[in-house]
Amino acid sequence: MDKNEAILQEASRALELILKESLNAADKEQIVKKSIEHFTEHVSPDWLRYYKSISKNSVLVEWADSMEAFKDPHGNEFIDCLGGFGINIAGHQNIEIVKAVEAQLNRQALHNHELLDPLRGYLAKLVSMSAPGNLKYVHFCSEGTEAIELALSLALMTSDNCFIISTVNAFHGKKFGGLSGTGKATCRKLNLPIIQDVQYVEFGNAKAAETAIKSLIAVGETVAAMIVEPIQIAAGVLIPPEDYLQQIREICDHYGVLLIIDEIQTGMGRTGMFWACEDYGVVPDILVFGNAFGGGVMPITGIIFKKHLWVEELADNPWILGQSTSGGNPLACAAAIATIKFIIENDISDQIAKKGDYIMEKLKDLQMRHPILLDVRGKGLLIGLEFPTPEIGTAVSQALFQRGVVTGGAFNNAKIIKIEPAGVISLETIDKIIAKLDGAMSMVAQEFALSSSQSAPDAVFLTN
Repeated sequence: MDKNEAILQEASRALELILKESLNAADKEQIVKKSIEHFTEHVSPDWLRYYKSISKNSVLVEWADSMEAFKDPHGNEFIDCLGGFGINIAGHQNIEIVKAVEAQLNRQALHNHELLDPLRGYLAKLVSMSAPGNLKYVHFCSEGTEAIELALSLALMTSDNCFIISTVNAFHGKKFGGLSGTGKATCRKLNLPIIQDVQYVEFGNAKAAETAIKSLIAVGETVAAMIVEPIQIAAGVLIPPEDYLQQIREICDHYGVLLIIDEIQTGMGRTGMFWACEDYGVVPDILVFGNAFGGGVMPITGIIFKKHLWVEELADNPWILGQSTSGGNPLACAAAIATIKFIIENDISDQIAKKGDYIMEKLKDLQMRHPILLDVRGKGLLIGLEFPTPEIGTAVSQALFQRGVVTGGAFNNAKIIKIEPAGVISLETIDKIIAKLDGAMSMVAQEFALSSSQSAPDAVFLTN
C-alpha cells in the first residue's frame, strides 16, 4: 500500500465513525484502543500519564455530550466538573447554540477578512452592549492566549511605554507574549529568555503593584499596562481582597498605566456576574474574554477596549493590530450571538450565583465533617477544594472518577481540585456531586489512615 492509499484508508475509518448514528461493540473498542495508540504515538508519549490523576486504571475517552455531562464510547456517563476550563457555561451541546451554528454552516462557514461579514458586526455590538462601562471596540480571535497577546500588543502600541506588570502565579497562556505575562516558572523556564520588560508582583497586594510601578519610573523606565485576573484560577482559585481590583484601577489611573483584566475563564457569568470585574465595580481599559464565549460549541475569544485606545496609527492602518485568520468567523460568531442571547434570556448569571451559594453551603458542611478538606473557596460555579497533600487531592479526584464525576486540578498542583460545572447544572445534579464527594473523601481518608506507608498515586493533573 502506498502512502496516499494508507492516508485515504485512515481518513475513511475516522469519517465512518463520525458519520455513524450508532456504534457497535467493535467500534467502541476500536475508538478507545486507537485513541490510546494515536495519542501515545502522534500527540505526546507522556499524555496518558496525566490521566492517572483521574483514574489509576482507566483512560477516559470522550465521545458524546449533553448539557451537564459527557459519555465515553461505551455509553458510561460522567458529570462534568472539569468544564473544559470554563467553556460550558451554557451546557454541553446546547440545542439553541447548535441550531444557530448549523443554520450558519448551511449558509457560509468562513469569511474574507477584507469584506464586511454581518455576524461579526452584530456580535461586536452585543459585546459592547454587555461590557461594563465605556468599553467600545472589539477584536475577535480563536483562542485565549491569542487574545492575551492582542491585548498586550494594543497596550504597548497605544501607550508608547515599555513595562508590563503581572502577578506571581498568574496564568495568561503559553505562547510567547502570554508566557511573558504568566507568573509560573513551570511554564516559563523552558522558554526563557522571553519578553523581559515584565515585572511580577504578589497577587492580591495592591501596594506591591504600586511599589513596582513607582520603582520602575524612578529608574527611568516606563510602564504600559498591568494585566490581572479577577480570580487566579490556575493558582488554585485564589480570590483577592474585595477592594483589590478597585485599588489597582486607582493606581493605574494615578500613574497613567493601562489596566488589562483577563476574564477568559471568569467571564460570561461564571462567577455569578456577566463579568467578574463588575462585582468589584471596576472597568478596565482592555477586557479579555474567551472560553465560554462560544457556548462550548465553537472556539472564539477576543478583546474589547476603550475608545481612546483607537490611536492615529490604528486609524491609518487598522491591520497593524493583527488579524486572526479564523477569528470572528461566521460559525463562531453565530455560536457567540446565540450564547449571549441564551445567557441573558435565561438569566444564567443569576442562576449561577444562586447555585454557587447552594453548592458552597453544602461543601462547607462537608468540610466540617471531613478533616482532609482544608478549604473551600470560590465565586459562583468556580470553586476550589484544597487538601493537605497532592497525594490526597489526587486520590479524591480518582475516587470521584470511580463514582462518575470528572474534576480537574489547579495548574500542576494536585492539592487543589477545581469544581467548574456547566452553568445550567441542576440542583439535583449538585446534590449528586456532593453525595459522591462525601463518599470519595470518606474512602480516601480511610485509605490514608490505614495505609499511610503505601505509595501514593502519581500527583499529576491535567493542566491548562
